[in-house]
Order: sequence, then structure tokens, then C-alpha cells
Amino acid sequence: MCLGVVGRIEEIKKDNLAVAEIMGVRREISVVLVPEIKVGEYVMIHAGFAINPIDEEAAKETDEILKEVLRYSQLPRAS
Repeated sequence: MCLGVVGRIEEIKKDNLAVAEIMGVRREISVVLVPEIKVGEYVMIHAGFAINPIDEEAAKETDEILKEVLRYSQLPRAS
């Protein structure tokens, strides 16, 4: 299964790189697949690449779903 995460573009750098905030952590990502992206916009990120721009509402919804999945995955399992 592949999992993408949402990030907000904080800085555009040289060579198709950018800094994105992902769940409170700043990471360098490639924006080669979305060259039109701007600071303040949201993107779906997979394997270090911004793969799709998304609007703020979709970003927040996706982030909440991912947080719920992470909470669920930490619950003790029934034997």
C-alpha cells in the first residue's frame, strides 16, 4: 500500500526543490512534478515528491484522516 501525506509549501528553493511542513515537521521535497506550485499552497507528497496540488479544505480533511489512522494503528490489538 502506498501512502501520501499532505504538506504546505513553506519555501521554494533552486533545482525544483521546496521546503514543506508536514504534520509540524519541515522537510525538503521535490516539486519537479508540480512546477507551478507557490509558497502557502498545499500538495500531496509521496516518496519525497509533491505529486498533486490540493486545496486547503482537502488538505485539512486528509490530514485529519491520516491522524485518525495513526491513532488507530497505536491501539492494542485483541488476541
